[in-house]
Amino acid sequence: MKTMNICTSDLKLKEVVNVNDGKRLGAISDIELDIETGKLTAIVVPGPGRFLGLFGRNEDIVIPWDKISKIGVDCILVESPVFTDIRHADKYLG
Repeated sequence: MKTMNICTSDLKLKEVVNVNDGKRLGAISDIELDIETGKLTAIVVPGPGRFLGLFGRNEDIVIPWDKISKIGVDCILVESPVFTDIRHADKYLG
């Protein structure tokens, strides 16, 4: 199996696309790591904005690593019918 090394800064530049419905989920805003193993466990993309996007975002969509189908040159393909793990951004602030 061929291993691939990539920087987190490179990951943040890629668009995340759900292959099940073709929906663009946005760019990665954060990542989750397992501290004990040092492995990446999930990527985080900003959730949909409120009321036409005028009042900011307060929820993030957490996509588990096993739902990532492919990391390409300019996008990350994820495969999931619905992402149910939506977390409030307040979690990351304090």
